[in-house]
Amino acid sequence: MTVHPDRPAGPPPPPPPPSGGGHGDPRERLAAVRQEVAKAVVGQDAAVSGLLVALLCGGHVLMEGVPGTAKTLLVRTLAASLSVETRRVQFTPDLMPGDITGSMVIDAHASGQGELSFREGPVFTNLLLADEINRTPPKTQSALLEAMEEGQVSADGVTRRLPTPFLVAATQNPVEFDGTYPLPEAQLDRFLLKVVLPIPERDAELEILTRHAGGFDPRDVAGAGVGPVADADDIAAGRRAVAGVQVSSEVAAYIVDIARATRVSPSLSLGVSPRGATALLRAARAWAWLGGRDFVTPDDVKALAHATLVHRLGLRPEAELEGVDVAQVLASAVGSVPVPR
Repeated sequence: MTVHPDRPAGPPPPPPPPSGGGHGDPRERLAAVRQEVAKAVVGQDAAVSGLLVALLCGGHVLMEGVPGTAKTLLVRTLAASLSVETRRVQFTPDLMPGDITGSMVIDAHASGQGELSFREGPVFTNLLLADEINRTPPKTQSALLEAMEEGQVSADGVTRRLPTPFLVAATQNPVEFDGTYPLPEAQLDRFLLKVVLPIPERDAELEILTRHAGGFDPRDVAGAGVGPVADADDIAAGRRAVAGVQVSSEVAAYIVDIARATRVSPSLSLGVSPRGATALLRAARAWAWLGGRDFVTPDDVKALAHATLVHRLGLRPEAELEGVDVAQVLASAVGSVPVPR
């Protein structure tokens, strides 16, 4: 598989929200996260936008990029700017489900007797970076499914809730498949967005080198001046506000028609499901709110269509042999649907 430099990396930066919201306005505080992340991460605005949208929707993000495009740094910096907890798990072929979710262990007492207790796994956090998720077998990959879909973990007959907010940012390498286990469609569908972290443009890459020459340490985001500008309460308030963003019947029909257009595409064996259409609706509402509006426009839908839908599509084998790009197929399907006025 090759990286397509012309492929949209994710949602573009949203327009700035209107001023005058006051110091406690969650939209302004969350908008400030973008500037805070930029103190440590250069040239990945689309990925930052995608992560903010996912946080507001209670969804998860699949991040695709070659090694060295700041995937780990991005998640750590986002967590620092939001004053939330983050953990990182390096997925490997020998990783077990209990290594992710937690397991029952025996706690020894001074009396010599022990009792079983649950030891939480790294999934009990706010931002979980699942690094190279496609390097671990499906059994361990599926251990995340309940956590991602339900926000909980079940072990030894007991269900334990995960912290709020909870977001999985999973990474995969798009150019190397040796020793990997492609994510099944059922798990891909659990990711609200897929964002591509490209190699930065020349000016951005020069800025990265200049920062490193000046002493920047990617392991010390606080040293780069990154500090909390929003918190979990702002995310919760943002989610409540996003739930009130209006969607007209015309825009809802536009989303449905885009989904249906993918199902009749001759190049696709798998089109967008109703869950995918619902995901696009949720993402567009968050995008509209970040842009300072209380209603969704067709432009909001188009801005999020690629990041929300591309990973839910499956090419026919003959289309793959012909080198058809699934992103181009999606763009054609979106372009075939009349835009409501």
